[in-house]
Amino acid sequence: MSTTMDISSENEPSPNHEKQSKLFFLSNVRYFIDKHHEQHAKKVIHSIKVGTALVLVSLIYLLDPLFEQVGENAMWAIMTVVVVYDFYAGATLSKGLLRGIGTISGGGLGCLAAILSEDFGKTGNTIVVGTSVFIFGALATYCRMIPSIKKKYDYGFLIFILTFSLVAVSGLRADKISELARERLTTIGMGFAICIITSFLIFPMWAGEELHHSTSSKFNKLACCIEECMEAYFSDSEKEGRQSINMSSCKSILHSKSSDESLANFARWEPWHGSFGFYYPWEKYLQIGELLRELASIILSLQACIQSPLQPSTRLQQVIKEKFNNVGISLGLTMHELGESIMKMRRGQEKVLMLPGLQSIELELSILSTSELQAIENVEALPIANFLFLLMEIVDKVKVIAKEVEELGQVAGFQSK
Repeated sequence: MSTTMDISSENEPSPNHEKQSKLFFLSNVRYFIDKHHEQHAKKVIHSIKVGTALVLVSLIYLLDPLFEQVGENAMWAIMTVVVVYDFYAGATLSKGLLRGIGTISGGGLGCLAAILSEDFGKTGNTIVVGTSVFIFGALATYCRMIPSIKKKYDYGFLIFILTFSLVAVSGLRADKISELARERLTTIGMGFAICIITSFLIFPMWAGEELHHSTSSKFNKLACCIEECMEAYFSDSEKEGRQSINMSSCKSILHSKSSDESLANFARWEPWHGSFGFYYPWEKYLQIGELLRELASIILSLQACIQSPLQPSTRLQQVIKEKFNNVGISLGLTMHELGESIMKMRRGQEKVLMLPGLQSIELELSILSTSELQAIENVEALPIANFLFLLMEIVDKVKVIAKEVEELGQVAGFQSK
């Protein structure tokens, strides 16, 4: 028992630590408010950029000198802006390049199929075109269902199917088909160029920066959830009061996988900007995000434990309250520090201070489980044991996350503190 108290006294957060935790909470509240206003401003800017791009591309159709060069195919430039322009610069670039590749490959094969069909007469023409549309359409559709292709190149295959079908079944003569393909490719290139100019030069929205900030903010959200759970578990309120724990941030993190993967995919297409260079380790962000989702699921289990009708007595809660609160505050501070480490792109603190601290917390919980719970021989030991087990799971998961953050700092070249 004395060993437990010694370790607890060594790791007991000081009043300064509690004050620091409160400051972290207030700073997070301000951060989320500022983030909300920032997101609204970005949406307004994106809307203005799309409107500007549409005005510029419409000049191709409205100005006679430009219209005489491309004719009615100028509408394809407008269509390109509408379907290619995306919120993030990397998404716009990837969709534009995939559209260009799909148009060139689909148009080229469509022209070849139309040329070959001319030698088979009217009936043979129909058979050759129909067969080619079936074969290439079916193959491209099958490729779209392959997970690795669907995740990154689905739009390119979709444009390939569309362009190949339009060109192959047009029924025009070979010379007109070639001219039509050239004009449409030219207008698509004009639309793509306007998208790139307005997206990259007018307040660009980088998917890489969004993934970086969203990953760091998840640490703060989970830290707040851990602190709220500890406060609710040892509060004097009744069961109805405990049910008011806000776990919306945990649930949003659990459903963030598709968003993270999309941002990482778009970020790979983006050029060097700010601190994010070529071949930046975006895969590490996905790995950390997966670990954070696992941690969020454990925290939700901790909430279920708090809301369970089987609860220890108030007397027993008071015996373990101080030790458990110390663990909760230490975990919250650790998560805040890890999030700040990613946000400010610095490294060094995780390995020197955090991992030994987490090992001490884990040792304290282990000693607590063998000393306190063995003295309890009634049913009250069950909820305490469940709560203690989940806390130990959280500590183990935070240790793994801290190591991943340290590896990210090494690979990405974070500055040493």
